[in-house]
Amino acid sequence: MRDFTSAYFTMNEEDAIEYAKIVLDVFDADAELTCKEIGDGNLNYVFRLVDEKTKKSIIVKQAGPVARISDEFKLSPDRNRIESEILELQYKLAPGFVPKVYKYDPVMNCCTMEDLSDHQIMRTALMQHKKFPLFAEHITTFMVNTLLLTSDIVLEHKEKKELVKNFTNPELCEITEDLVYTEPFFDCPRNDVTEGTRSFVEEHIWNDEQLKLETAKLKFEFMTNAQSLLHGDLHTGSVFIKEDSTKVIDPEFAFFGPAGYDIGNVLANLTFAYVSAKYTIENEKLDYMNYLEDSIRDIVDLYKEKFLMLWDEKATEKVASYKGFKEFYLDGILKDTAAVTGLELCRRIIGIAHVKDITSISHEEYRVNAEKICLTAGKRFILNRETIKDGSDYVKVIRESVEMF
Repeated sequence: MRDFTSAYFTMNEEDAIEYAKIVLDVFDADAELTCKEIGDGNLNYVFRLVDEKTKKSIIVKQAGPVARISDEFKLSPDRNRIESEILELQYKLAPGFVPKVYKYDPVMNCCTMEDLSDHQIMRTALMQHKKFPLFAEHITTFMVNTLLLTSDIVLEHKEKKELVKNFTNPELCEITEDLVYTEPFFDCPRNDVTEGTRSFVEEHIWNDEQLKLETAKLKFEFMTNAQSLLHGDLHTGSVFIKEDSTKVIDPEFAFFGPAGYDIGNVLANLTFAYVSAKYTIENEKLDYMNYLEDSIRDIVDLYKEKFLMLWDEKATEKVASYKGFKEFYLDGILKDTAAVTGLELCRRIIGIAHVKDITSISHEEYRVNAEKICLTAGKRFILNRETIKDGSDYVKVIRESVEMF
């Protein structure tokens, strides 16, 4: 019998079954448990346990000491504690938009939570060209609630600073600082650039001194602006979805940073789906691309609308009531949103962590063109972030980038 109480070890499927029987008070004593490791991300092990008698199921997520993507990334297992506590907080701030957490185990670095197998990973669903008409409504409510309600605009300042201290996340932040803000913008050995795209990257990204300067400014903004409690990795692979439900998962990169980081990640990943659709759909291509344009447009505009309404309802900070301040504050978020949209579009093409939306384009010339579109739009979002304010501005940049190739 395994000892789950003394020291950490990385579990396999058989261990996870034994763990559930010994440690978790979830299943009946006579449960017939089966387990499958279903993790397809870069960092963790994810076990789905099912009682074959009752069909009751749970997820056990275990954090290891190194990333699955590469042993170069040494990680603190405290990220699972952060994830568990973040999910519990987000469950209160945005009810219905995250899975319910049942238990956190600091010895085995495990988080046990609600199984969302009746949902689908959104990236996969978008690659199958499915539509989710409620997504923009759902994700903007989630982001407005989790970002504004954890800011100094609403929280008492000492309470906010305690949360900042509790959710300091240096190892995961370092990954973001390296992979998003630094490495894509020079010829870093760890980058992974498609051969057909490399000369374009050299000319338009690595040799552009103005672009590099702007990314330096953005990196220090990311590192020093503890504005809101971020999810920190809010892409379409971190969303479980079905037609009437949206669940945000995997907030292990969470920390206090610029609010636009989460919003920009969502917009960039819908852009990847858009570019992928251009090169992978034969019938009704324009219909699906129009759906994605509408989603991008609605997310920006609904976020702005809901933000201003929630500010008026929840703001407690005295100076937040001064005329023009909420508009100034929102304008800063929108600048960061555009910039992060651009950073994400660039880093997923140039850096080590790609997205299946683009890598699954099998036609070599189409993939190269898709990558050039993403890089062109990404660069424009970064350099022109001061003027990109509305949903229509995003669609304009994306359309014009597509037309170039």
